[in-house]
Amino acid sequence: MEKVQSLLTRLFMYLSLFCERTFISLFVMFSTESRLGITAASMAWALGTLLRVGLLDFTAFLLGYVAFRGSCHHCGDLDGELVPVDDTAGSEHTPTGGVAYLGELRDMLRKYLKEEKIESTVRRVSRATHPPGSMEGNELASEILHNFRRLRMDHTWTDSHYATLQFPSRSQRNFLWIVDGQGEVLEDISPESPLDYCAYSGTGTATGGVVYVNYGRKEDFDLLVSRGLPLEGALAVARIGGGVSFAEKVWHAQQAGLGGVLIYPDPADVPQDPRRLGLFHNASISEHVHLGSGDPFTPGFPSFNHTQFPPTQSSGLPLIPAQPISANIASKILSQVTGTDCPRAWHGRLPYVRCALGLGFSVPKGRRVKMGVYNSMTPVLLNNIFASIEGKIEPDHYIIMGAQRDSWDPGAAKAGVGTALLLELARTFSSMVDNGFYPRRSLLFVSWDAGDFGNVGATEWLEGYLSMLNALHLSDANENELSSVRLSDLPRASFALRKPVLQSASPCVRVKPLYLNSGAYSFTAFGGVPAMELRFSEERRPYPFVNTQLDTAQRLQEMLQGRLGALGRSVAELVGLMVLRLAHDHILALDVTCYSGSVLHFSSQLKKYSDELQARGLSPQWVFSARGDYNRAAETLREAILNSDIQDERLTRLYNTRIMRVEYYFLSQYVSTVETPFRHVLHGRGDHTVGALTEHLSLLRSNSSRFDEARFRRQLALLTWTLQGAANALSGDVWNIDNTF
Repeated sequence: MEKVQSLLTRLFMYLSLFCERTFISLFVMFSTESRLGITAASMAWALGTLLRVGLLDFTAFLLGYVAFRGSCHHCGDLDGELVPVDDTAGSEHTPTGGVAYLGELRDMLRKYLKEEKIESTVRRVSRATHPPGSMEGNELASEILHNFRRLRMDHTWTDSHYATLQFPSRSQRNFLWIVDGQGEVLEDISPESPLDYCAYSGTGTATGGVVYVNYGRKEDFDLLVSRGLPLEGALAVARIGGGVSFAEKVWHAQQAGLGGVLIYPDPADVPQDPRRLGLFHNASISEHVHLGSGDPFTPGFPSFNHTQFPPTQSSGLPLIPAQPISANIASKILSQVTGTDCPRAWHGRLPYVRCALGLGFSVPKGRRVKMGVYNSMTPVLLNNIFASIEGKIEPDHYIIMGAQRDSWDPGAAKAGVGTALLLELARTFSSMVDNGFYPRRSLLFVSWDAGDFGNVGATEWLEGYLSMLNALHLSDANENELSSVRLSDLPRASFALRKPVLQSASPCVRVKPLYLNSGAYSFTAFGGVPAMELRFSEERRPYPFVNTQLDTAQRLQEMLQGRLGALGRSVAELVGLMVLRLAHDHILALDVTCYSGSVLHFSSQLKKYSDELQARGLSPQWVFSARGDYNRAAETLREAILNSDIQDERLTRLYNTRIMRVEYYFLSQYVSTVETPFRHVLHGRGDHTVGALTEHLSLLRSNSSRFDEARFRRQLALLTWTLQGAANALSGDVWNIDNTF
């Protein structure tokens, strides 16, 4: 044990040389948005593409593990881990009769990991823009497939889908004008580059007064409504950040009745001093605005060639136009806006701009802003590239490491680093197999396509093979941006994933919620597959170039002070240690009791409204009973595992299957995957979720006239039976189910 701790300590001492403070944030694939009414602590560990994180975002991975397309994740203390972790425990019997201990495998991993090719791969990937379907993108896909084949993997293959993506129109540029009362153009303030756009924006024109909406969060729009501002048809100017994606900003604006959205990077949130590796004032940041993932024209089902698609589209596609703008353009607009002063918390750092809410302009009166978006939809062939190393004992259980490959800008941090780490880990594990490592479970290495458009490639693959996941026990790992040394992952990862992180930097651990743009979100919220995301960044020096044309290998290397290769190797080592645990342990170290805390928190919310519910003849007792059944089933399984012989392969397989099915059973069976793809009751989106029920419940006190008793009864019943189904599944055989419900 001391040896393991020493190795991990040295690893993170090395990382700390390049960052004054190393942060580790463990995110689990739980949609812990404020609307869910669930605290981050209660959903601490759940099972994500990585996103921009700060200066050096070594967006490393979304690591997850799945069986029977479902799984539980982890929360709680390390004391609850089910498997010993010292170097002599958990030996792996190889087919040749040798024994490989976990400590020996860790040494082997460190021996074969090299940093030489990481920097060169980042430079190769980011030498030019390489969006899906482009010549550069196709060449890169072919190179990655060739690299996988040179490694003598057990299997290499390509998975292709036809998806509808949105690109700037070749015949008509998007525009932004200041016009007078008669619509005559007074000033053309259009973005400099036609490549600056929001994929899946609504198209057409919109003209109106300007209202400043801060970050464009729901609470920001609620404040504007409470102040009586006439928002209908106005154009919103929102700044990047605030914990909400571009898609959520646009969605909130559309719900509030606005006619269009302009999104800019404020110097308060994104460094903009080029002399100190900051963003240029005339640079904008692009991002898609589809409130969902995958191809929005095939929601809930895959985009295979020759499929006769029904006339449907995602409800998350916006109807209003959206456009990214620079800080310079935002200054030109907001400096002329009149109206009441903003709340102090809304103040940004645009120079010479008085923070006013709008809607009018200073002299002359009658001026407005007119925007036009003419992006066009295009069918594109997507290619996900796969390679695998077969497991020797449980080959149908998979640990998948994936990285986004595409980028509509150079994408050094966004796609280059993830691809470099993916290839290096594939080479390392291949070398380990050649030298005696026999993974218990299969390892899959995946290069995903169309990540910039809402993780389309990964989501379409998941939708296409969802039925197989009943037999294939899947796990997803994804590396994306590398730009610093801060770790983050997503909700409810297993202890096998968390242990190396927590042991090495526990004072800096932070839990972050799952976000919609994460590559892992659809795996959990749609497929019931746990996934985790790790982010590396230096909090004090955020990397501002992700999703811009400035995200080049040169700037990334400058920001890292020439340490790209060394830091990349350190990140790969940490992820490799996590993968080793998943590939090595007999029992998957997933805490099946973790959801009890999440449901307990919701139960406490119900209790607060007991008087109001009783007055309407409603009782939350059913939920309390179902939670009790789940808790008892989880504790029973936990005790059974602790008292069992983990060398019994049949028994451990049965236990792992029951553990991994839990996540799947938290998917509501009562909603359509086409109409409501994110079916997870805790992390999904829709009327079936705990968040929607909690929000509806709050109306009993805030606005009782809007409370719909029939709807609430349905919500409560469906949630209760989803929870009861999870409890029954965890109990195992039908004769073990003590259902007095």
